[in-house]
Amino acid sequence: NAEAGRPSGIKIKVNSIVDEVVIDTLYRASLAGVPVDLCVRGICGVRPGVPDLSPTITVRSILGRFLEHSRVFVFENGGTPDVWIGSADLMHRNLDRRVETLVRVTDPGHIADLVGLMEMATAETTAAWQLDGEGQWHRAVRAPDGSPLVDMQRRLLQSRRWRTVDA
Repeated sequence: NAEAGRPSGIKIKVNSIVDEVVIDTLYRASLAGVPVDLCVRGICGVRPGVPDLSPTITVRSILGRFLEHSRVFVFENGGTPDVWIGSADLMHRNLDRRVETLVRVTDPGHIADLVGLMEMATAETTAAWQLDGEGQWHRAVRAPDGSPLVDMQRRLLQSRRWRTVDA
């Protein structure tokens, strides 16, 4: 899609990425012009933003009050997002030695919700740790103008407080 000028993009939210085949595939996608936004809570073997390797890759980590544990995969797919949720991290132990699963999300409302959450998680306006090409993490909590960035977990709590078991 990127090479054909159609909308493209990959957004992945997992706990860890260390599988070399996956990392090499993300690098190839980046070199083809695909925007790749990763939200990785822990171990990450990807080197983001390196010219001639990963120019379109960003890596962020949302750390806060709650332990982030979801695994979400969004592929832009020419303007029709293909969304998956699953159990596996992108690690050898998960991909090679365990029984893990991915489930395709097909309900349009669920797709919209997950795409929205991934957009918030990977937005520059959201507070996060950001990984640089040298493997160093940097905390971003304020915008260049000094205003606070969005605390994603707090925002989600506030937006969900109205929900009850009966609703």
